Amino acid sequence: MKIAFIGSGAMAGAMIVGLLREKLASPENLFASDPREDRGEELREKYGIQPFTDNIAAVENADVVVLSVKPQRLSGVLVELKGKIPADALVLSIIAGATIEKIGTGLRHAKIVRTMPNTPARIGEGITVWVASDTVSTSQKEQAQKILSALGEDVFVEDEYYLDMATALSGTGPAYVYMFMEAMIDAGVHMGFPRRISEKLVVQTMRGSVNFYEKNDVHVAALRNQVTSSGGTSAEALYYLEKAGIRTAISRAIWAAYQRSLELGREKKEHVPGE
Repeated sequence: MKIAFIGSGAMAGAMIVGLLREKLASPENLFASDPREDRGEELREKYGIQPFTDNIAAVENADVVVLSVKPQRLSGVLVELKGKIPADALVLSIIAGATIEKIGTGLRHAKIVRTMPNTPARIGEGITVWVASDTVSTSQKEQAQKILSALGEDVFVEDEYYLDMATALSGTGPAYVYMFMEAMIDAGVHMGFPRRISEKLVVQTMRGSVNFYEKNDVHVAALRNQVTSSGGTSAEALYYLEKAGIRTAISRAIWAAYQRSLELGREKKEHVPGE
């Protein structure tokens, strides 16, 4: 399986590392195209892959083409590669907001997998939601799943509209977690902890809470109740969080992100290259 990456930024680099770590590809069959020659050389020296500065040359013999450029560069890449992707190749996009229709029309290519990873994918701890166009074969879906496994866990969905939901929930999700962590750390500093200690307490509390939840087959509400004794400190804290409307704020924030994802999709659809 020869895999060509169009764009070799952080997420592409994470996929390359994961593919090699899991022995899903050999270095000589991994191609990375980037306008910066030094970036390609850096990847070649680290991992032994084949670097390119020419996108067309990179995809010439590829079985899978991974679109991993920044969203603002996608239109130019689609124009450049239109009609140049091998007919039987699978195109896998990790570009936020780029629909199957936009990519398929822009490339004049039908076999598309669209994905929504999140930033923990850079260390192999992400979650990726993905969908395939109707012309993607069963074997190509298996190829896509293996590639995405290099980023962490994955969830296949039948309908593309789930990708906008995933953008709001898991794609943007790390930002919500980091904001909550930041607030907790700052509260610890306000009480008098040195920042490094406050950070350590919060980080391990988050990590331990998630791990504890995964090892207990109960609803998250049941775990919350276990640490909320009558008249205790947890009850007092949770009362203020509920009074401040934390549930509503989180729900509205995720809904707003979902609506914005839909808007971005509509905006980009109006500017399909070649139409």
